[in-house]
Amino acid sequence: MSGKRQSILVAIILASISAAVVASDDPVRVSVTRLVAKIQRADYEGDRAALKRLYEELAPFVENKGLAVRIRYWRGFALWRRATNGFNDSADPKELEQDLKLALDEFSDAIAKEPGFVDAKVGMVSCLSNLIYLNQKDPMRVQELIAQSSPLVQEAKATAADNPRLLWVLGPILWNTPPERGGGQAKAIEMLEKGLEASRKQIASASDPLEPSWGEPELLMGLAWSNLNRTTPDLKAAERYARSALELIPYWHYVRDLLMPQIRAARAKQNRNI
Repeated sequence: MSGKRQSILVAIILASISAAVVASDDPVRVSVTRLVAKIQRADYEGDRAALKRLYEELAPFVENKGLAVRIRYWRGFALWRRATNGFNDSADPKELEQDLKLALDEFSDAIAKEPGFVDAKVGMVSCLSNLIYLNQKDPMRVQELIAQSSPLVQEAKATAADNPRLLWVLGPILWNTPPERGGGQAKAIEMLEKGLEASRKQIASASDPLEPSWGEPELLMGLAWSNLNRTTPDLKAAERYARSALELIPYWHYVRDLLMPQIRAARAKQNRNI
């Protein structure tokens, strides 16, 4: 057999092996993709029971070599957003803390397998920020959590400064940072606006449903909340952003049932005072 024919044969064998691997992974990918879609919908619907159940339903797939990192991410996401929705529904703080700690474990495992996975770091930063809020009466614990979060923020900024999900998570942190330390309401809103622009650019190139590409609705919601709660509220902007978020996600429990009524109440109060 000539060298050329050998090369062709090797190429065919390798292609066949690759196709077989892809084919064997397809049922798992399909199952995981369906679960991830359900997780994202349950998040928007505020269905905390479903988020816990879907986190558990992903467990059988965590050892899948090709998908393990993304599966760990979405398991962490499910518990992260279960806690986020729990804050909105005044859930037991101990339960919220447990969800956040388990989410951190999932994100940490994803990063251990793929150190450059920025979105897992974004999830960790948000979970740590929420834990700081829950432990605000314990200064030592707060310092421990800040020490864990700060390097993650710096790493994420260094490698993906325009990641819209990073900008969404950093917005509230800036909101609560004094202006003399580089924060403040105007800086936070500016960051959310930057994130919104970046998100809309990213959506056009998103192709793999297991790769995090969410962000536009969340950034719209963040801008709605910020304009409602800023020192001098801009209620027209708040309502415009909230409506835009609902155009994308009409079933979003938080925006539809909690944020929009707050905006309407503020507008009614404002009109009465005119």
